[in-house]
Amino acid sequence: MELDDKELLYEFRKPETKEKAFTSIIKKYQEKLYWHIRRMVVDHDDANDVLQNMFIKVWNGLENFREDSQLYTWLYRIATNESLTFIEQLKKRASVSFNDVESVLSNKVAADKNFDANKLEWKLQLAIQKLPEKQRAVFNLRYYDEMPYEEMSRILETSEGALKASYHHAARKIEDYIRNN
Repeated sequence: MELDDKELLYEFRKPETKEKAFTSIIKKYQEKLYWHIRRMVVDHDDANDVLQNMFIKVWNGLENFREDSQLYTWLYRIATNESLTFIEQLKKRASVSFNDVESVLSNKVAADKNFDANKLEWKLQLAIQKLPEKQRAVFNLRYYDEMPYEEMSRILETSEGALKASYHHAARKIEDYIRNN
């Protein structure tokens, strides 16, 4: 029987069940978080690295989690921040502009062995990679995870109005890209 988040947090705070509870949290959320991260950083290996770093942060910070929000909201916030940090580091490491990072990410999409530029799903992926990082995060959370703006607001620490505007702009840019490519 799977424990709910409150029970998992309770078990995590007990030394004798801490590791088991953490393993259960990973099993419960790993796949959703992986795909959230993967949509932002594109590459499978990069997504795994970011996910691993994220879970290290969770392990170190879970003890102080105040439960002001739901556990998965807190996890998504960490995953989003770790993804954005990864992209920032990618820019700094290569000392490249955002456009160069955008092309690196687009090239990773195009390098996928299943890539077919004529298929709408690939055009969508290429269009998403052309979005600014924050718009990409908002679009992915709304489009793929069907996350309500209220929940996104807690994760991204931005007003619902700003998120709606970001999503609207992202959707328009994606539509223009697909129409013109």
